[in-house]
Amino acid sequence: MTEAHRGHLAMLAFSALVAGSFSLGSMAAPHIAPDALNAVRFVIAAMILGIVVFSTGGLERSALRAPWRYLVLAMFLVAYFVLMFEGLKTGAPVSMAAVFTLTPLIAAGFGWLLLRQVLNARMALALTIGGIGALWVIFRADVSALLAFEIGRGEIIYFVGCVAHAVYAPLVPKLNRGERPAVFTLGVLVTGAVLLLVFGYPSLVATDWVNLPPVVWVTIAYTSVFASALTFLLLQYASMRIPSAKVMAYTYLTPSWVILWEMALGRPLPPVLILIGVGMTMAALVLLLKDDSQVHGRIASEG
Repeated sequence: MTEAHRGHLAMLAFSALVAGSFSLGSMAAPHIAPDALNAVRFVIAAMILGIVVFSTGGLERSALRAPWRYLVLAMFLVAYFVLMFEGLKTGAPVSMAAVFTLTPLIAAGFGWLLLRQVLNARMALALTIGGIGALWVIFRADVSALLAFEIGRGEIIYFVGCVAHAVYAPLVPKLNRGERPAVFTLGVLVTGAVLLLVFGYPSLVATDWVNLPPVVWVTIAYTSVFASALTFLLLQYASMRIPSAKVMAYTYLTPSWVILWEMALGRPLPPVLILIGVGMTMAALVLLLKDDSQVHGRIASEG
């Protein structure tokens, strides 16, 4: 197996693990406030990543300069995760995952504004196809709902969160000053944990932790270990081996993985017509995975 193949395998695992947070999150969301759940999640994820950082070289002194950078990034990242779990209270996991596939298209716009990054024609076409497919799923294959722009409350809330995530992505390379990815992300996670502990304090105190249903603890454990710490490591591993455009392409697998998660958890599947939109996101994936020798680099992101 080549290094590139290992990178693709890592991103397959990454997309599958991220998808799990949609299905499990929708089951846990009604039982706990989003800020309380994410406060615990950020603390655990920061502890895990902290162990990784200090066992692989520790903190560089440069990482402690300009701590305001971590605050700016943490605000966007916290907004994304809190709004995601708020949206999952009413939004269906598959349609929420479809909203997530709009993130690369939004990020492309912010990438141009902040970094003057320009898409080539093939990538623009892929993002457009993926975006149309996502809208087809979001509006549940109902043309009349699309024309009337009837969109669910959960999807609207999560879309705002995805905009925050789209801003976060280009801000990472803009604000990074040479720190190792693990160190830089640890700074963001620690700052995010502090923000959530402070502003989520009322929810943390009001939560009846002893009597929470098991699915909440499963979701907290899963999102902390698998959908945060492990996905970060997989992303970093893959970004060192395959071009950033191909890393980004795996976002479009999320709705398909969510459908498999829903099947595994014994939950109702979406109507067959919705699968047309899922197919379009898969087509976007194929376009983005095509060889492009002009596109190289690395990205930093969170799932």
